Amino acid sequence: MVIAYKLLTDRKGVAMLTRMLAQLSVVGVCCLLFNPALAAGDPQAGQFIFSTCAGCHSTPGKTHVYPTYHVPRLSGQTGGYIKVALEAYRSGERNHPTMLANVADLSDTQIADLVAYLTQVERRPQSPPVRGNVSAGREAAQRAGCAGCHGVDGKTPLLPDYPVLAGQHESYLAHTLRDYRNGHRPQAIMLGIARGLSDRDIADLAAYYASLPPALDYVRYRQPR
Repeated sequence: MVIAYKLLTDRKGVAMLTRMLAQLSVVGVCCLLFNPALAAGDPQAGQFIFSTCAGCHSTPGKTHVYPTYHVPRLSGQTGGYIKVALEAYRSGERNHPTMLANVADLSDTQIADLVAYLTQVERRPQSPPVRGNVSAGREAAQRAGCAGCHGVDGKTPLLPDYPVLAGQHESYLAHTLRDYRNGHRPQAIMLGIARGLSDRDIADLAAYYASLPPALDYVRYRQPR
């Protein structure tokens, strides 16, 4: 509510809010008219491609070296979000040298294969460790209106290319929010929300969503036979 008030009482804020609502309206209409199902991929081919990803995404508790944060859990994530993320890494829109090296040469078909594999792989979600203030994070989520896009439970996103948050690693969520706030991930809606968050808000929000009944798991990868 505080963020919404600031947006509505500031000329620049009103303009930004208008753009955000227009974007949501266009996306929502497209979803209703075209029902954008993901291109059908081959999960067996995706399993083979994922062999180069398993070292990080199939190791429980694996962390990025610098800055230090947990590698995200992918099993249980929406297929639309995985596709959007891979395309952003491939194009360089998301700046991450290791991810770029792994996806730079992937075709659209190979990305569809990876999505098909990751959305059907076995998962047994367990709650990650949480260190922050969950109660304060719940309040921060209500103020920022996070449920409008990610669902009250953090695992029923409004659109198929929005991410599931429930049970994601706390440190990864905090890192991602800082990236949105700093403009390192150029996404208009998240920039509009994250730019009003303090470091404490970000820590609390990350703790809250990490603490929710988990929907995400590390990828329990098995070598193709």
